[in-house]
Amino acid sequence: MASLYFTYSAMNAGKSTALLQVAYNYEERDQQVLLLTPAIDDRAGHGTIASRLGIDRKALAFSNSTDLAALIEARHVQQAIDCVLLDEAQFLTEQQVWQLTDIVDRVGIPVMCYGIRTDAFGQPFPGSKVLLAVADKLAEMKTICYCGRKATMNLRIDATGKAVTSGDQIAIGGNDRYLSCCRKHWKEKLGR
Repeated sequence: MASLYFTYSAMNAGKSTALLQVAYNYEERDQQVLLLTPAIDDRAGHGTIASRLGIDRKALAFSNSTDLAALIEARHVQQAIDCVLLDEAQFLTEQQVWQLTDIVDRVGIPVMCYGIRTDAFGQPFPGSKVLLAVADKLAEMKTICYCGRKATMNLRIDATGKAVTSGDQIAIGGNDRYLSCCRKHWKEKLGR
């Protein structure tokens, strides 16, 4: 029976690497995967899922206006899909998460989403909020703060390494713009 999975963590825990490994495992058994990534995150190039380890794969880019159920079903008609793998799931809209539940419940295709829970200011991303509420299976990947404790927060930093205390929820970036921190050090850096 198909399920909706949400694997989450702070940044730099290896979510994209894990997604690419899952894709490899399916394909090694002659099964078809559909890789999806939000168009807003083009750090590795439009429609590319990339790992910090240096591996990457082309994926189908989508926007926040894309009907994911219609897109996946159309692809499934062209060639049977055994699994949908979606990177940066925090950028999904609430409606898109519900569309993914339709793919699982109505079409019977497992959907595995990978993303972060909260933004740099401790607020949930819309996609992550709904996934945490409706996913059939939740899994946390762990990474560590510079102090060695488990990192659960994403600290946005400026060019000088100082904490950014306000701004837009979405600011695309990698290690040059974010640090994964434990809650204690995230609060200290933000002056809370």
